[in-house]
Amino acid sequence: MRNEALIGYLLHQRPYQEKRALYYLFSQQHGVIHGIGKKGAPLFMPLQLFATGKRDLKTFSQINIAPFTSSHKTALQNDDVANAEIRHQESITGQHQYAALYLNEILWRLLPTEDPMPILWQHYQDSLYQLKKPLTADELRLCLRQFERYLFNELGFSLTLYQDSLENPIEPEQVYRFLPDVGLVPILHVEESNSMVSHAVFKGDDILIMAKQGLCSSTLNAWSRLHRQLIDHMLDYQPLQSRLLWQQQQRYQL
Repeated sequence: MRNEALIGYLLHQRPYQEKRALYYLFSQQHGVIHGIGKKGAPLFMPLQLFATGKRDLKTFSQINIAPFTSSHKTALQNDDVANAEIRHQESITGQHQYAALYLNEILWRLLPTEDPMPILWQHYQDSLYQLKKPLTADELRLCLRQFERYLFNELGFSLTLYQDSLENPIEPEQVYRFLPDVGLVPILHVEESNSMVSHAVFKGDDILIMAKQGLCSSTLNAWSRLHRQLIDHMLDYQPLQSRLLWQQQQRYQL
């Protein structure tokens, strides 16, 4: 590409020389792109820039906050255009920053480079708009779980809750262990169930409720446990820095 105009969000950055930085950009046009540009690009704001280069590492120039356009209107939901344009310029603050950092981290660590994902990009933008609003604790968690579901779909991970790993129907009285690369595995011995408390163990009736009701407030805790198992598996069980920061912040508040 040569001076190609891009719209995107900065996912991650590292220092590169005195006045420049190595950027991981989630672009609307090409997915995640790596490039070098002038330091100071903001997180969680839509950026417009120009990219040049034939190799994996591009050169970014003229990095600016993108103006509010009709492409943002899918994120309006119940907002009117005036309120949405104001929110477009707002920053994500407080605890919501940790949630936004989490979204950024799972994206730059899991997405392949230069693989266009316009649908996921739109869901990411919508999620950032949600994080600029006042949210309850459950609303915040729902926002994250919904985005994780979009990410799973984009990466080809489907969650089947009506059958176990042997394609047998889920039994309400049975207890199951969720293995990301296998599925829901019946636990046959009580002592095995007791020893798996720290892992993703689910009762059959809870699984059927999750399948019937989907992702909502009443099933949020169960979905959160299941999603965490899948995210950790996809990351090869390497720790997430955003999760550690969140945990440290919670301990500090206590």
